[in-house]
Amino acid sequence: MALRDIEIRALRPQARVYKRADANGLFLEIHPSGSKLWRFKYRQHDKDKRIALGRYPEVGLSEARRLRDEVRRKVWEGGDPVTERRHAKLVAKFNAANTFGEVATEYIDKTVAEGRAVATICKANWLLEQLSPLANCAIADLKPVEVLAALKRIDASGRHETAARCRSFASRVFRYAVATGRGETDPTSVLRGALTAPKACHHAAIVDPVVLGALLREVDRYGGSPVTRLAMQILPHVMSRPGELRFAQWREFDLEAAVWKIPQERMKMRRPHAVPLSRQVLARLDELRQLTGEAGFAFPAYHSSRKPQCENTINQAFRRMGFAKGVVTAHGLRTTASTLLNESGRWSADAIERSLAHADANAVRGIYNRGSYWDERVSMHQWWSDYLDDVRDDDASASPPG
Repeated sequence: MALRDIEIRALRPQARVYKRADANGLFLEIHPSGSKLWRFKYRQHDKDKRIALGRYPEVGLSEARRLRDEVRRKVWEGGDPVTERRHAKLVAKFNAANTFGEVATEYIDKTVAEGRAVATICKANWLLEQLSPLANCAIADLKPVEVLAALKRIDASGRHETAARCRSFASRVFRYAVATGRGETDPTSVLRGALTAPKACHHAAIVDPVVLGALLREVDRYGGSPVTRLAMQILPHVMSRPGELRFAQWREFDLEAAVWKIPQERMKMRRPHAVPLSRQVLARLDELRQLTGEAGFAFPAYHSSRKPQCENTINQAFRRMGFAKGVVTAHGLRTTASTLLNESGRWSADAIERSLAHADANAVRGIYNRGSYWDERVSMHQWWSDYLDDVRDDDASASPPG
């Protein structure tokens, strides 16, 4: 006899679990705790099975019958509701254990193992921090609108370039999730054009010898940390990226051979790079060694010798000296060197590009043109250091290089 709602409400718990049948395999379990649970019993492949349909009164009598009929239809069609539900729970558990943050961290660890530059790894970790609203979300469940909301938060603050970089980073993480079986799509692929397009912005750089001389004189007079002063004095001469210099270890410098050998894992192009050291750079490295010792970071952080100098230390020092962000940046000193060396007409473009550790614009040419132009670069670096000294020592003006 089919149950009625008034009968169900009147059922009281007993010392043991007992059942009350409805119809077509549907029944209600009443537990000693007072819980009333819907169950559906069916037979499939000569086996009796049962499946939970919910708790009364959250699932009422009519809803329980509707769910029973759905299960009966699936069984009739050849499906196995119990197996399907078990699979769905496993998938949900798997997805919950693979959050965007966890998969992103795994992806970054993979890039570390592949030997990506330290600066690249640091930037990836920073981008992950910017995407913190997504960190605890199951990566397989994230929808484009949810990713867009996180990106819009960054975009609305005016950091358009950061938002664009975050979208690109998120895309790489989603594609990695797909490749490793933890995702099905890249939801960022449909977000192109949804963010404010960042304006192209080049690193501010000094290309006027008079202004360059003024900067070099102010650097020599810098009254802050002597390690910071030496970093600012050395950086224009070696033409390296700021991150390559601040992570420099003393073991990389061969002062007798006058060469700084940067390992490939710190280079943007992931290939080792050698920098000729001029007499001026060697003298300043000798001064630096008196301050920091002969092991570990050559340019340690102010509060800890176990950490490298902070990423913004040099640029902050420039600002304190009165040079605005739109005038000079640490990275822009590479542009200074490239511009003035090319204008001098003394050095081949290939030698200049090798010293800047740039990839060859022509990929095929880059494969076959592996010459380091070492002898020319040694002469060029010494000439460049001499030129910087001349510009610095001319308080009034300086002739263009030539």
